[in-house]
Amino acid sequence: MPEQRTVRLSISGMSCAGCVAAAEEALRAVPGVREASVNFADHTATVTGSADAGQLIAAVGRAGYGATVLRGADDMEEREAAERAHYHRLLRNTAVAAALGVPLFLGGMLGLLPPLDTPGGRILWLLIGVATLGVLIHAGGHFFTGAWSSFLNHNANMDTLIALGTGSAWCYSMAVVLFPDLVPSLARHAYFEAAVIIIALINLGSALEMRARGKTSEAIKRLIHLQPPTARVIRDGRELDLPIEQIVLDDTLRVRPGERIAVDGEVIDGSSTVDESMLTGEPRPVSKGVGDQVTAGTVNRTGTFLFQARRIGSDTVLARIIEMVRQAQSSKPAIGRLVDRVAAVFVPVVLIVAVLTFLAWFNFGPEPWAGFALVTTMTVLIIACPCALGLATPMSIMVGVGKAAEHGVLIRNGDALQQAGRVTTVVLDKTGTVTEGRPAVTALLPLGERDELELLRTAAALESGSEHPLAQAILDAARERGLELPPASGFAAVAGHGVRGEVEGKAILLGNRRFMQDNGIDPAALEQEAARLAAQAETPVYLAVDGSLAGLVSVADPVRADSRQAIERLQRLGISVVLLSGDSRTTAEAVARQVGVETVFAEVLPGEKGEKVAELQAAGEIVGMVGDGINDAPALARADVGFAIGTGTDVAIESADITLMRGSLHGVADAIAISTATVRNIKQNLFGAFIYNSLGIPIAAGVLYPVSGLLLNPMIAGGAMALSSVTVVSNANRLRSLRPREST
Repeated sequence: MPEQRTVRLSISGMSCAGCVAAAEEALRAVPGVREASVNFADHTATVTGSADAGQLIAAVGRAGYGATVLRGADDMEEREAAERAHYHRLLRNTAVAAALGVPLFLGGMLGLLPPLDTPGGRILWLLIGVATLGVLIHAGGHFFTGAWSSFLNHNANMDTLIALGTGSAWCYSMAVVLFPDLVPSLARHAYFEAAVIIIALINLGSALEMRARGKTSEAIKRLIHLQPPTARVIRDGRELDLPIEQIVLDDTLRVRPGERIAVDGEVIDGSSTVDESMLTGEPRPVSKGVGDQVTAGTVNRTGTFLFQARRIGSDTVLARIIEMVRQAQSSKPAIGRLVDRVAAVFVPVVLIVAVLTFLAWFNFGPEPWAGFALVTTMTVLIIACPCALGLATPMSIMVGVGKAAEHGVLIRNGDALQQAGRVTTVVLDKTGTVTEGRPAVTALLPLGERDELELLRTAAALESGSEHPLAQAILDAARERGLELPPASGFAAVAGHGVRGEVEGKAILLGNRRFMQDNGIDPAALEQEAARLAAQAETPVYLAVDGSLAGLVSVADPVRADSRQAIERLQRLGISVVLLSGDSRTTAEAVARQVGVETVFAEVLPGEKGEKVAELQAAGEIVGMVGDGINDAPALARADVGFAIGTGTDVAIESADITLMRGSLHGVADAIAISTATVRNIKQNLFGAFIYNSLGIPIAAGVLYPVSGLLLNPMIAGGAMALSSVTVVSNANRLRSLRPREST
């Protein structure tokens, strides 16, 4: 298989949603491209496959657009500089067009301009026509070149509509000035002011839209600027300030109070508190000491420490978060893909409507039929530009994904963002999700002549080959007591039941009640104690030596301090909450009582978790599964939305549809609140865009004229078209003020 990679391109020359389909079609036609998604909101494309960047750029060029590869922060800064220059150019174009259009408009309204049928008037209007042509070339030339490029590529877009509308107005006006006898006297009217004012209004609207669009990418900008440009590296006994590009794995770095950490690493000397809020959304600083992990972009607060670089460049957690947010912002939910399909045929449909409008007025309209036909056709072309339609979904997605990232919620794609707000049932894995995930030994109950230390020593020796959280708790307890562990052999784990092996020549079994019974061992002697411990939300683990019950080790995993509060938030949203656990029913129900959950699936084996999710889905529930992103992978994949709870680890980031960077269930409620608000915002934008076009096009075509005698002025149509895009962008930016905690 050829190597699969993702290439991000900056696309220039796109003017409306219709361009998205043309650019995507061109990219998908390149051999080796598996998926291509074009984002009209930030004019980028994300392409996955084996095709190289040169092939992709060439394909975009053949479709009539420009493309460059986006690689990192430097590219983003260059792109921002280019956008600022384009913004100022649009303002200049607006001023140039308005400088001619406004005096013409006022002169016509006040009767200050001479009529066309006088010799002096014809000369003045001829000069006005030449000046108008100059303005159209200078301030609106990009519309005409864009329209010509689209024509050559057998496409039609916003540029096509604007060029046809303003171009036909200028041509008609010049024909009236040069050959007035060709048209009836009532139709001898020039529309130069309409052409230039439309150009002015559309340029102004584009500038305002661009300025508002820039705010939607602030989340990415903040993330990129979290990484410091330099770091203090210790090499050969000297401390050097080096660019982070020169840091290599295993370099030793010093971090002083107030400095940002440059790369991911492990503390090897000193201690401090570190503000990790940019990753987790958690405002409280975290204590760090020798052996603890530190993450690029976080801020050292108090002490000074040394750490060793473990991940650099694109491998850091911060770099991967940035890439995930970028991909999510560029992705399209199902509703967005539907809108793209509509937008792809929208402009051709508008052109047909414009032709029908012209023919209707030309053949059936009152005098001056030629003037009416021109004005209504031009108005239809101008008002119908589908910019607002194309911006409706991607603008909201960009702001929503960025807002989620600010709260430590990483959303992998647009579908997950759309689906999260529809969840009706949330399934919570107990260990490490509802609980802290750091169990500790709370009781040792030996049988016979064995003492507690011997019981713990035997259990820890066997568990030294296991990575299970309960095993780690037993090993930690043995380490704290300074026990020396004998070697174990023949270690084998039975998923969901226990482990077996040999220690000092004796056959050892360590596991739950079912595991003992399956191996012919009667747990009755300790069942009463086990039941008591389980009722206190502790996990009793039986130990057997050479076929005889030897004792009980009890392990407890404390419930997270905010689990109950977060679950109450979910329940207030009308979401059913289910607790899923491999522990005994008594233990699982004890935890459920502590956090206010009524439905419990207990004694569930790892392989059965996905089946429980499927059962809920079969009952008509839309299921969100919350787990640690490792043991719960099948259930996370099976769920409609998988939430991986993590603390910034690379495993957690790659695990699910949505990754919660802090170990709190509040992240689930935050994600659902942000999803709900974002989807609502998208629907508002789409409703506004469709209503605008549904009402605007018929009114522009003149449906009100037979009833009221009113026709829509082309200049008003140009202003309305520009305002519709600005309105959509502004509405999307309202999401930036969303506070998920307050909305739930």
